[in-house]
Amino acid sequence: MENKRVPEISSAVLRAPIVWFMALAAALATASVYLLHPAVAEVAGSLDTSAAVVGTALAFGPIGYLVGLVLLVPLVDRFAPRTVVAAHFAALAVASAAGAMAGSVWVLGAAVGVVGAGSAVGAQLSSVAGRFAGPRRQATVLGIVTAGISTGILAGRIVGGWLTEVIGWRPTLVVFAVPCVAVAAIAFSVLPAVRGRTRAGYLDTVRGIPGLFARFAALRWAAARGALWFFAFCAVWAGLAVALSQPPYSYSPERIGLYAGAGLAGVVATRIAGSWTDRVGPRKVILVGLALAFASAVVLAVALSNTVVTLMCLGLFDAGLFAAQVANQSTVLAIDSSAPARFNSAYMSVYFVGGSLGTAFGAAAVGWFGWSGLAAAAAAATAAAGVVALADRARIDSGSVGEHDGCATVAAARVER
Repeated sequence: MENKRVPEISSAVLRAPIVWFMALAAALATASVYLLHPAVAEVAGSLDTSAAVVGTALAFGPIGYLVGLVLLVPLVDRFAPRTVVAAHFAALAVASAAGAMAGSVWVLGAAVGVVGAGSAVGAQLSSVAGRFAGPRRQATVLGIVTAGISTGILAGRIVGGWLTEVIGWRPTLVVFAVPCVAVAAIAFSVLPAVRGRTRAGYLDTVRGIPGLFARFAALRWAAARGALWFFAFCAVWAGLAVALSQPPYSYSPERIGLYAGAGLAGVVATRIAGSWTDRVGPRKVILVGLALAFASAVVLAVALSNTVVTLMCLGLFDAGLFAAQVANQSTVLAIDSSAPARFNSAYMSVYFVGGSLGTAFGAAAVGWFGWSGLAAAAAAATAAAGVVALADRARIDSGSVGEHDGCATVAAARVER
């Protein structure tokens, strides 16, 4: 059953300090999934098990995240954002503390799964941006929040690895729980207290998420584009670690990890892409971003032996794809900007599946085709996303308009099949 909305009149305003707080909160939540990734060996030794078993336990994090995208993200349209976000950060703190006290790898895996589900609060904050930022600032605010998510992806591994080396993996999880409690308290104080006005029940909303793809062509096209380029992104980064660990490079894990610093360009790009999208529209940003990523992937295919060129191309590759992501996601949030979370949930679920397939492909493809073949496949996936964007010109342009009159049904009618 379709959610029925009535026009929402809200005095809630996302002022600049609140927006930057949202970005910080999104970074903290996203980082939680990656804290233990550099510490697999230490965790295995502590729990007297193998690194492979610990890796399996840590895989509950992405699984939990996917569950959170489907089941938890829509809550932010139904209840006051301050209540939902604060509750999720409180749950992150409790789950992190529970993981620190885990006596077995499977208890740790369960805690990691809860942390993964709670980390979907980043997508909730993106939905808050879509609901409260206003049509002329939506992409700008989304870009800032997405920059926080991108920062969390990088910082989680870096900070987690450093803290584990200094104080151990259990204290690292306890240390992480402290800012989660602080963010929960601040979120309850500063985020909008306006409840959603959906008339459908929660279960009806969740059950209706798959049907959104059948009913809204704009969502289908946006999800197809996003899944393709996130496949390419994850394939490149997963394959890079494999390629650099093998002859003739045989780099150490520490040296390979330094390559992630090139991803900082993606953080900057998300911030710039948001304001640019508000000025010129999402289609141009998507196409320029994908063109930049495609060219970078082509050069990466032949330049791995040159560290400087590789780092530059990785930075441009990330920048192009993250810029495209901000613009693309803005079209999803504009389908119904008074209740964007269910559309964001549907989009991010497909986006995440594309990335998971890319990670699995990238790790294996280096052995199948070599690094050059993997980079060529990533370039092809990026080009395919560009073709989808070109084919969907009318819907991208209309989706950027949003709902200037505050009535969700008007905006939805523009892009519905």
